Amino acid sequence: MKSNFHKIILILLFYSCIMNFAQVKISGKVTFKNKGIAEVNVTLKDTYDGATTDAEGNFSFETSDKGAHKLTFTHVKYYEIEKPITIDDQNQTINVELKEQINEIDAVVVSAGSIEASDKKRATALLTPIDIYTTAGADGQISSALNYLPGVQKVGETEGLFVRGGTGTEAKIFMDGSLINNYFSSSVPGIAGRDRFNTSLFKGNIFSSGGYSALYGQALSGALMLESVDLPDQSSYDFGISPIFLNGGFQKLSDNKNYSFGASAGYSNLNLMKEIFSFNTDFIDAPQGLNGDANFRLKTKSGGFIKYYGMFDTNIMGVKTESLESNYDFSLVKLKGKNTYHNLSFKQKFGKYLLNAGTSYSYNQSDLKFSTETNDTESSESQVVNDGNYINIKAVIDRKINKISALRGGFELNYANEKLNFGEINKNYRDLISSAFMETDLGFSNHLSAKIGVRAENSSYLNKTNIAPRFALAYRFAKDWTTSFAYGLFFQNPESKYINSSAQLDFQQSQHFIFQVQRSTEGRSLRFETFYKKYNELIKTQNIMSTGGQNQQIQTAINSNGNGFAKGLELFWRDKKTFENIDYWISYSFLDSKRDFLNYPFSLKPNFASEHTISAVAKRFIPKWKTGINLSYTYAKGRPYYDIITQNDKNSIRSEGQLKDYNALNFSINYLPNLGKKDAKAFTIFVLSVSNVFGTKNIYGYNFSQNGNRSAVVPPVNTFVFVGMFISFGVDRTQDAINNNL
Repeated sequence: MKSNFHKIILILLFYSCIMNFAQVKISGKVTFKNKGIAEVNVTLKDTYDGATTDAEGNFSFETSDKGAHKLTFTHVKYYEIEKPITIDDQNQTINVELKEQINEIDAVVVSAGSIEASDKKRATALLTPIDIYTTAGADGQISSALNYLPGVQKVGETEGLFVRGGTGTEAKIFMDGSLINNYFSSSVPGIAGRDRFNTSLFKGNIFSSGGYSALYGQALSGALMLESVDLPDQSSYDFGISPIFLNGGFQKLSDNKNYSFGASAGYSNLNLMKEIFSFNTDFIDAPQGLNGDANFRLKTKSGGFIKYYGMFDTNIMGVKTESLESNYDFSLVKLKGKNTYHNLSFKQKFGKYLLNAGTSYSYNQSDLKFSTETNDTESSESQVVNDGNYINIKAVIDRKINKISALRGGFELNYANEKLNFGEINKNYRDLISSAFMETDLGFSNHLSAKIGVRAENSSYLNKTNIAPRFALAYRFAKDWTTSFAYGLFFQNPESKYINSSAQLDFQQSQHFIFQVQRSTEGRSLRFETFYKKYNELIKTQNIMSTGGQNQQIQTAINSNGNGFAKGLELFWRDKKTFENIDYWISYSFLDSKRDFLNYPFSLKPNFASEHTISAVAKRFIPKWKTGINLSYTYAKGRPYYDIITQNDKNSIRSEGQLKDYNALNFSINYLPNLGKKDAKAFTIFVLSVSNVFGTKNIYGYNFSQNGNRSAVVPPVNTFVFVGMFISFGVDRTQDAINNNL
């Protein structure tokens, strides 16, 4: 009996242990907006028990733990949740709804109207410095490379960015937030000025063809925001030599890598190339120029950053053309230009606030002499001298609300003092534009965000104030697919060159409506964008006579009764992935635009607007040959031209027509002999480029005389060949040269 009793006790104890260690099943489903979430880690806190959700969001695991516990749910894209749970002997079902975690990587970004190229946007970056240098036909100029993007018109006879039906002065360019006045060199009629700034000065840019931020103003069409480089990686010396220029410079980095300074100088002269090639333009003085710059960059002990950049340049040019006036045999125009620009910027964090402040000053002088002469040396001469002093002051305070939401505001002052001497016209134009702005980025979720801003400006010359609201919205409707909408009101003062009387004028105005669909994946980008722009208060002009030495007409603003519209659609495709070591992009722009402005007698299609523009760029790097081969092509439907005359204080069209279509194929090749050499003390690159390979005879427009004669405005040369060598000592630029994005 005693033995049986012991057996019963042992059996009871055995079953008791089994019950204590019995497994309980915990299962459930994890969702977000009623959809299951895969790869969520579900764990019983402070234990080894748990599971990972499947593709439908379901999970299941067993545990032997009992009592009060916490069940945790974690996923990188959602906020972590802890759910209390009491475990007994019964299986349990736990369903959880997660909340999306907003972060900078996954959040959708408003991109309607803008293309960004920076370290943060490498997946879809455009127009990085290496992009510009390796784009055939861009000649290393930022503005020229922009011509291969949608929305920018190919206008070769004058400088400026002609964006979506806007004139070249309706798009403004900024450096580290400050306005750059006179970004382009002084020019003569029919020959466009060049970029004054070295492309390698900038590390990134944002190009907006419409709907841009409230931080920027005084531009009816678009804005190009350039960001200068910070501290260099190491000290270096650079030299460049070609048949048309010679330049050199250095960058010195301190031993503690807290500051750097540098300088460069260059000289250019087109005389030799004028002798080699058959130029369309008869240069009596070949274009030549002298330039120099200096910079200083300092990282403060408190984490701030100070940048200074200063430059100067001079240029000389003389052009001889056949006279359109019956009393003279030929016409001469001579140019002497000089310019200086200084930019100082400061960035500093103060607790939760970030201060960006900057100021810039520029001085520009353009001295043009016009004369018509006969072979018997009889002549009639006039001179136009334009001096301008410009000051820009700007401060922006930025505060982050969360990871993708922010609030910013600030003020800007733009002062201009210009003097013009032309015959009997002696003008001194002064204006102070005072601006205040506020803007917020609102991240509602990783799929929805908005940007809302407002800008107010006052012009001392116009004695008027404007208020410009801006709004943009972005939504991700599928993986890799986003859509954006932007609306904005934009104001700009009338161009000072047309202000030659006491006419009552107003701010020129444009409204932008932009809709975009974009797909971005690793190495590929597709963008479709459509837009509508409405113009109001554009200036109307009439020609008045100047009697200084020679009777010449000058356009003068008489009122602000002009108007117009521009609408169109654009397509952009870039692919770096499909073909090994090949990067290519294709852009197409359709533009329908009309304006009643300047001396137009009624609403006309602008003479700078092409209805269809197609561009293609392809780049192929061959590591075995240490060589890069680049091609670009542009087609633009012929633009209209008009011969507009003024009679009895009324403007009328004497003749009109359409130019032939524009076509140009460009080619360039880069050879890197140092590629692959270890411990190379110097980096060398040889460049050969050919613009308009097939020598297509393109026409930009026509000049008309008072008696109706005309002459074609054509490129200075149909086909141009450039060869050059660039050497860098102390820094390896190999990765830049082969384009790390390929």
